[in-house]
Amino acid sequence: MKIIIAGAGEVGFHLAKLLSYESQDITLIDCAKESLAYADSHLDIRVLKGDATSVSVLQDAQVEKSDLVIGVTASETTNLLLCMLAKQMGCKRTIARISNTEFKKNKDIVDLKKLGIDELISPEELAATEIQLLLNQSAFNDTYEFEDGALIMVGVSLPKSAPFVGKMVKEAARVFPKLHFMPIALQRTGTQYTIIPRGDTVFKEEDQVYFITSKKGVEELYKLTGMVKKDIKNVMILGGSKVGFKTARDLCAKSFNVKLIESKKEKAFDLSDDLPNALIINGDGRNVELLEEENLESMDAFIAVTGNSETNIMSCLVAKSKHIKKTIALVENMDYFQLSHSIGIDTLINKKLLAANHIFRHIRKGEVVAMTRLNNLNAEILEFIVKPDSAVNGKIIKELDFPRDATIGGVIQDGNGIIALGDFKITQGDRVVVCCLPSAIPKIEKMFL
Repeated sequence: MKIIIAGAGEVGFHLAKLLSYESQDITLIDCAKESLAYADSHLDIRVLKGDATSVSVLQDAQVEKSDLVIGVTASETTNLLLCMLAKQMGCKRTIARISNTEFKKNKDIVDLKKLGIDELISPEELAATEIQLLLNQSAFNDTYEFEDGALIMVGVSLPKSAPFVGKMVKEAARVFPKLHFMPIALQRTGTQYTIIPRGDTVFKEEDQVYFITSKKGVEELYKLTGMVKKDIKNVMILGGSKVGFKTARDLCAKSFNVKLIESKKEKAFDLSDDLPNALIINGDGRNVELLEEENLESMDAFIAVTGNSETNIMSCLVAKSKHIKKTIALVENMDYFQLSHSIGIDTLINKKLLAANHIFRHIRKGEVVAMTRLNNLNAEILEFIVKPDSAVNGKIIKELDFPRDATIGGVIQDGNGIIALGDFKITQGDRVVVCCLPSAIPKIEKMFL
């Protein structure tokens, strides 16, 4: 695919980096020479200095031959205008990054597709949604929903007390035959290798394991992993950033008790006007005395979303020392993901990764309707729609020539989530959730074309 990315900031660079690994034809456009110089020397892509909304710059980038144009500059207006121009000049598909979510909420009033904008993404909104999901499944350290929860992916570090620790997958399946979940990926503690579990894979203590499950299966997983479902009601948010604001707004709408700490006085006053149902505190969240004065110990969850990753991590560690049930830190540095479980924070989230996941499904072949990359694991989960001429249509799972580095986690059929085993027959219109390592992706894509 020929892909043009406008904006060499954090999201744009990270996206270009991931796409370049896929051997895509990437052109990165930005006005800042320094940002482009770094990308040019570190990635196998073409860089172009200039205004992404300039017709001559877009012609130089060969926009008329492009399959996808992605606008992820810091300017919402630039991103929207770029997509409009690119579509008129012959680009097949466009995606614009926005911060004002009014555009998404008012699709009935403003038809953006008519203007040439195929999709809008808001990294801040994606982060706020991710935080809500994590609070809903509070005992797990990673989560993702397919088709409004018909199937749910959850990640958990196995405690010693989990009854299937020491058992092979096929043994666990025999012991618990009526379970509604499927292990799809795991990582051994202290290693960086991702394993797609097979029947002879043994579960070990402290394995980071990802399961696909139905809503019914979530309760079973709580019991079997020894995790306790923690009721989250009182939430403290550190930082009145866009992520902090959106998270507080959404949690207040769901009747959570929210305290938000913001260090800038003027911003704190603005937030108190915009969030009448939240308690806004003006102060430095790095001050442990302030946190204690504001009853940190009585909180069920602590969410740190300031613009400083180190502040977020350290404040979450303070919260964890006070036995807070759930801690979530927003970080910008991808390297921190490898430290999350070892340093004791429940979950780290990253806007770049969330935005990249959302965009990535557009470059996958076959009809991919959802996609996520597992935190700190070299694996992807893809949701494909089975078309009439797909190779898997009408086939029983155990008869498929499925690569060893991939597994079917579940199938959504007529809106119902099913944990599909070997005897399940895949039919047209099914939504099939597949977890695979990068080496297996080309073969998987062909099966669903």
